[in-house]
Amino acid sequence: MPPTSRVDPLFVEFQLAVAGRYSLDRELGRGGMGIVYLARDVQLDRHVAIKVLPPERGLDGDVRDRFLREARLAAKLSHPNIVPIHAVDEAAQFVFYVMAYVDGETLAERVRTRGPMAAAEATKVLREVAWALGHAHAQGVVHRDVKPENILLERGTGRALVTDFGIAAAAGTEDAGAVAGTPEYMSPEQALGHAADARSDIYELGATAFFVCTGRPPFTGAGAVDVLAKQVAAPTPALTVPGTSIPRGLAHLIEKCLVKEPAGRPQSALALAEQLGAVVEERREIPAALRAFVKRDGRILSTAGVLVVGYIGLTALVAIGMTAGLWAVALVGAGVLIAPLVAMVSAARKLLRRGFELPDLRLAFDHEIQQLREEFHAAGLQERLGLEAAATGVALVSGALAITLNVLQVFFDSGRMAMLGTPLLMFGVVGGLVVRSMLRNRRPYAAVQGWAKVWLGRLGRAVFAVARRLGGRPQNGAATTHRATELAIGLAANELFSSLPRDTRKRLGDVPGIVDSLQRDAETLRGHHQRLQDALADAGESATGDEYATVRRMRDELRDRHREVVSTLERMRLDLLRLHAGAVSVDGVTTQVGLAGDVAQEVRRLLEARGELERFLAR
Repeated sequence: MPPTSRVDPLFVEFQLAVAGRYSLDRELGRGGMGIVYLARDVQLDRHVAIKVLPPERGLDGDVRDRFLREARLAAKLSHPNIVPIHAVDEAAQFVFYVMAYVDGETLAERVRTRGPMAAAEATKVLREVAWALGHAHAQGVVHRDVKPENILLERGTGRALVTDFGIAAAAGTEDAGAVAGTPEYMSPEQALGHAADARSDIYELGATAFFVCTGRPPFTGAGAVDVLAKQVAAPTPALTVPGTSIPRGLAHLIEKCLVKEPAGRPQSALALAEQLGAVVEERREIPAALRAFVKRDGRILSTAGVLVVGYIGLTALVAIGMTAGLWAVALVGAGVLIAPLVAMVSAARKLLRRGFELPDLRLAFDHEIQQLREEFHAAGLQERLGLEAAATGVALVSGALAITLNVLQVFFDSGRMAMLGTPLLMFGVVGGLVVRSMLRNRRPYAAVQGWAKVWLGRLGRAVFAVARRLGGRPQNGAATTHRATELAIGLAANELFSSLPRDTRKRLGDVPGIVDSLQRDAETLRGHHQRLQDALADAGESATGDEYATVRRMRDELRDRHREVVSTLERMRLDLLRLHAGAVSVDGVTTQVGLAGDVAQEVRRLLEARGELERFLAR
């Protein structure tokens, strides 16, 4: 019960009207169509939310009837992402409906208190809202006021629930010329007073998504008329704003929802939910073992650490050479070089024993780099690559000169040379490293990019090969849930090949090389196909002209080539499996390996001749 000094007379009047049935606790909020109170259902002894039409509005018979009619329509909806309505009733001069109480906050409160949502969280919420709207539309109900204030986020679960169908109407039965809704989220046809349908809700969901991702609605103005005019005629503002990093797939869907003409939007909320599901799938969760490797285990030393340790190590070698001779220098130097490699082999062996392979790291590194980029841009930071490169150059050149002076000291015994030059050059090394470290802290994904090149390059492949021979076998089977199809097939084929006798492997030739090449080509083809698909979707499938026709042919060719490569990988895996079972000869598998090599060469030529594709995508 609110404090006596702040009691609203309407609160008291309504409590008297429903006494014995509901016990009011406090006001939760109010809007144009009513006031919401938190109350307790006396009979069932549970919390409920009651939305009541203010008496002055209820005196209008048409408004009263409309409120009851639309509340009863909403009460028919039963969906996990719609707040259920328990009762629609009248008491004295009041009309009201009773809803389930959701312990949480509105989507508007969440964004205003903690800023725009991360892409994964936003996509999940929007998908659940689309499911709810799809269910309502299937029942003939259009919400007509989809906005952040009408979406609740349940505390603990994060589940999104749509509420307040208070201005919804059966599809096609709303009053002609009526304008109802919130200007910042209203569709152009609603702003013009035209009939609203499911596509109007989709527009409002797009405007809500814009707010969720950027912290502001797509259109604002000095007043409602100004905002409505922009909804009708102004071009949709760009979704790429400073401080945000929105995945292309999600941005494209939001832009499609905000198309002015209803025919250009997604034609159903359920179809939109399915497309949002595809965006979720693109941002698959990375297993904890891979995240730990990318963040910690795979980083033997930081870049600055490599420079410092290298300089100290070489300086120590010079000192050892002056006192113990070249043999001691060779032994210590070998230890300095081998130690990082031993650490890398140990990290690789640990990852292999957990069921992961080197190709799995590509997805993990890409995910980590993308996440760090989002955090970097969300903080409003800017890259300073020129200054960072200059600082790196100062550190490297100074370090090289300092080492050279120390080496010359060994051969020429020039103590003065070292005494004068080394301190000055050391100052350059330290200064350069400090500046570079400060800049790298502002661009943390740069270090991850460097280690990605190390692990995914020749050195990484050699390290994993050694780790595999030293007992890096999965303890609980391979972890494959996060892998793309071509990666899973390729790893299975390589595993079958490695378990064959040595003589058989020699006769088959470089099967792992061909499999890895096909796997990488399939990933590249998949990426190019998706980029073309996104570009064509941005332009619209109805875009005409020779250029678009050419690009569509390229898209289809990439899709067909991808299928061909995956099929080739599959045949190689099956042939190796039959070879293990004795159902096929080595010569038969060798023939298939040769055909696979031909496919790899054809795909390579296709990928090398993609200048036209890159020019189109650049535009």
